[in-house]
Amino acid sequence: MTAGPPPREANAALILVHGRGGSAREMLRLAREIADGTVACVAPQASGHTWYPYSFLSPLEQNEPGLSSGLAVLEALVRETIEAGVPRKRVALLGFSQGACLALEFVARSAGRYGGVIGLSGGLIGPPGTPRDYPGSLNATPILLGCSDVDPHIPLERVEETATVLTGLGGEVTKRIYPGLGHTVNRDELDRARAMLAQIVGTA
Repeated sequence: MTAGPPPREANAALILVHGRGGSAREMLRLAREIADGTVACVAPQASGHTWYPYSFLSPLEQNEPGLSSGLAVLEALVRETIEAGVPRKRVALLGFSQGACLALEFVARSAGRYGGVIGLSGGLIGPPGTPRDYPGSLNATPILLGCSDVDPHIPLERVEETATVLTGLGGEVTKRIYPGLGHTVNRDELDRARAMLAQIVGTA
């Protein structure tokens, strides 16, 4: 699903990735909270409302072929957006929960200079001890990681590991941990996401 101007007429693009049980429509409602009328928004819809079947902490092979399929969807959307005229440095990705995990894993595996990455209640995919020897560089891509310290689905240690890995790849990571929040999105995260998109648009 899409909202806003077509990419060829936009100052920036925002790809929004829903969580398990969520929908593209819900993500476009969130987009209205943070993106102005110059941002082309696109939200893919996962089959069965889930990108992969098990926890993001499960062995990688257990979440196949869903995981590879979801990553391929994001790769195709980024490529199509760039081909439509929006440079990668003005393409942002935002995901919540399972969608945040997918988006963060995608940018780690497909490193480059993105406009921004917003991972809300998510982290890199794989069980503890998964090798994180990703190639490439994020080249100072702004990255926001927001999560509760008691999120029932996202261990705080994985958020911290994700911040460390993405910083090591050259990302400019801002990590925000909210005491007692739970598994949701809060106003501070939306304000920070809005500011990130405004910065991207301002460099058009």
